[in-house]
Amino acid sequence: MNHKFLQIHPQDNVLVALTDLTLGDIIEFEAKSITLKDSIPAKHKFALSKLEEGDYVYMYGSVVGKAVSSIPEGGVLTTANVKHEANSFSEKTETTGWTKPDFSRFEGRTFKGFHRKDGQVGTANYWIVVPLVFCENRNVEVIKQAFIDELGFGKPNPFKSLVQQMAELYKSGKKEQIEALVVDEIIEEREPKLFKNIDGIKFLTHQGGCGGIRQDSDMLCALLAGYINNPNVAGATILSLGCQNAQPAILQERLARINPNLDKPVILLEQQREGTENNLLSQAIKQTFIAMAEADQQERQEAPLSKLTIGLECGGSDGFSGISANPAVGHVSDLIVALGGKSILSEFPELCGVEQELINRCVNNEIASKFSKLMVDYAASAEAVGSGFDMNPSPGNIKDGLITDAMKSSGAAKKGGTSPVVDVLDYAEYVTKPGLNLLCTPGNDVESTTAMAGSGANIILFTTGLGTPTGNPVTPVIKVSSNTKLANRMPDIIDVDTGGIISGDKTIPEMGEEMLEHIIKVASGEIKSKAQLLDQDDFIPWKRGVSL
Repeated sequence: MNHKFLQIHPQDNVLVALTDLTLGDIIEFEAKSITLKDSIPAKHKFALSKLEEGDYVYMYGSVVGKAVSSIPEGGVLTTANVKHEANSFSEKTETTGWTKPDFSRFEGRTFKGFHRKDGQVGTANYWIVVPLVFCENRNVEVIKQAFIDELGFGKPNPFKSLVQQMAELYKSGKKEQIEALVVDEIIEEREPKLFKNIDGIKFLTHQGGCGGIRQDSDMLCALLAGYINNPNVAGATILSLGCQNAQPAILQERLARINPNLDKPVILLEQQREGTENNLLSQAIKQTFIAMAEADQQERQEAPLSKLTIGLECGGSDGFSGISANPAVGHVSDLIVALGGKSILSEFPELCGVEQELINRCVNNEIASKFSKLMVDYAASAEAVGSGFDMNPSPGNIKDGLITDAMKSSGAAKKGGTSPVVDVLDYAEYVTKPGLNLLCTPGNDVESTTAMAGSGANIILFTTGLGTPTGNPVTPVIKVSSNTKLANRMPDIIDVDTGGIISGDKTIPEMGEEMLEHIIKVASGEIKSKAQLLDQDDFIPWKRGVSL
């Protein structure tokens, strides 16, 4: 790889700057000399040849934009001279073949997980406490305060000590010394846990369950059913008010639909039936403690890698994400699929422009048609409220080189590797088929990771170029940086650095295999992901309708 610039695909008419390039620099590409007409920041793109107004911009071999004004050879692409444009898509026109990667290094390998009676295997063992409606959030918080420290899941807060020191300085008239205070590193060691085989008790508060359309409450119940069924969950305590739209019967029906033979403890209490808050909370705490003591009897045992279900996510993406982190994650997905496991690619607004490729990778016409319909319906719903997929890139994305949604999507889709698409799932549907599954979710990081855990992911790989601390309450999230500068600047949130691909020191397959080794350690409980260490328990259900 040339370490100053890169042409991603032979059909591309732009080059990507791998380092900052200066106005007037001469770029030698193939038999051509290009004089830069602008300074090109690293991660941004410049024209390989002159683009006239109306010309298409190609990256990854796909249309990712259209010139809205003339761009000279060696000129930088910006939001001022390029607008979003994407390839159209139609019915499945061919079946894309697939050559499995060399997975011999991982044949026969295992991880140590929690075996559930339905055949799933967890990479962790959590108890969850969830309200069916936002009215119960306060009671969930009371239970949290009662349990966390007493069970040994809490940890010291160095910032509490900081505030105490500042208060003392303020009271003694020494305000000028506050700036010199140093915050101690966050202490990872916790008090000895009472329940040795339980990784934590998690509290999934939210703002849903009532006041919106019935479909939103139904989808919330479907999502929560998926969390209860997730192999990383030992059992659940559910709090209901009683009069809300998200009724216990809907949750129970959704649980039966996902797993009619569910054999996990589910404690369901209704405040309007229990009477006082004291009665409700006393029952919830006592029953939860007894059930957790029983769940603590489970221990990790060896399991084949085919029992892994990997969620594939990106957030805070940059111009390197589609070159390093995403294709490396895609190689992991291909390895997992080749080994008989499952992977989940979500974020449908970030598949804009690559639909036809994914359609052709679908194993049959029925699955391809479901994907097409979900994409069309989603795009139409966005346009109905005055938006559209073209508005998906964030200010951070644009600043770091992703100036159109199609450009962002073409790189984001690389997380799905090259394997066939075995199933397409609507939001809150549970993954059942080994192979690559497409899951309809928003591009919003937390709404997407929330959905993948609810669809059965027991590990999530999350790529980022700008840095984001996102995690999940029940599924370990492994954060993958697209560049080494980020890994060095934010080491507290980054688990794996794929910057070696940009520098030319690592290949995509090498980086993917290193990542899978890291996954095995996290899945076995040998190490925790940075998001787990930070207790980054983000949970946001997708609200698709309006409030009533």
